[in-house]
Amino acid sequence: MANPVTTGTTYAGEFSGKYISAALLSGSTLANGGVTVMPNVKYKSVIQKAELGSIVKDASCDYAASGALTLTERVIAPKELQVNVTYCKKDLHATWQAAQMGFSAFDNLPSTFEDYVIAYTAEKVAAATESSIWTGDEDNDGEFDGFSEIVATDAGLPSGQEIAGATVTSSNVIAQLGSIVDAIPSTLYGKEDLHIYVSQNIARAYVRALGGFAALTNVAGTENVASIGANGVGGQGTLWYGGGNLSFDGVKMFVANGLADNDAIAAEKSNLFFGTGLLSDHNEVKVIDMADIDGSQNVRVIMRYTAGVQIGNISDVVTYGIANSAN
Repeated sequence: MANPVTTGTTYAGEFSGKYISAALLSGSTLANGGVTVMPNVKYKSVIQKAELGSIVKDASCDYAASGALTLTERVIAPKELQVNVTYCKKDLHATWQAAQMGFSAFDNLPSTFEDYVIAYTAEKVAAATESSIWTGDEDNDGEFDGFSEIVATDAGLPSGQEIAGATVTSSNVIAQLGSIVDAIPSTLYGKEDLHIYVSQNIARAYVRALGGFAALTNVAGTENVASIGANGVGGQGTLWYGGGNLSFDGVKMFVANGLADNDAIAAEKSNLFFGTGLLSDHNEVKVIDMADIDGSQNVRVIMRYTAGVQIGNISDVVTYGIANSAN
């Protein structure tokens, strides 16, 4: 096979939006619908939350206001980000050849070298986006404030909903998850889109615990927490889990790959927002073959996009293992 040759074409405008969308939405949180996505946020967007107090009163013959509507606003302002990377066509050639021969992990096989280069870059962008969604800090180059940063600095988080964390193991994971559920406000418990977003190590510990490996443990200030049983769920030991959905005490769990170890957040999906301008003119993808410019074998990939997150109502969130400096 001849060396790959890119054309002079650049991917920009509407077509490029498909590549940006793939890069941003292929992270586990976005791809699996873990949060509410707000597209086409070119600069800022206001998230309004409406609250009504007690509106039911004793009947009378007159009209008497029985409650007031309170609107609170939160602003989501996606951060402008970019990717400027140079690849040597020689370095990627062997991998692209293998892909064309069928040895590929891509769901959709890139038919051209340009597509392959963009897909390769998009995978890295998706991983970075997943990390920023949960643990990003906008003061760091290439990151935006993630949910952990927001809940760690917002004084509106009720102190009773900030749970001190611990090193989670199969021996204590049930007690630790229980402390999260116990702190969920009664107005939220039972809501359809309520989730406990957990880090990978918490999820693994929970799966192992339900497999029968949760040893009897003594939790400070409580009774001994009984083990699941030697044979686990359905008597299958650790074989019980097939990668499906998890839940705890009736609350759905979501494995957030970007969360730091031993951290968790309980919230409604409708209260967690990811904003991006992925369909706007601010996004572009360009592949530039440098051969005709400087005679090199280099290919430059340029991506520009925006991304950011926000929480609609901080008082409807429970955190675990994330210290709030504002309280």
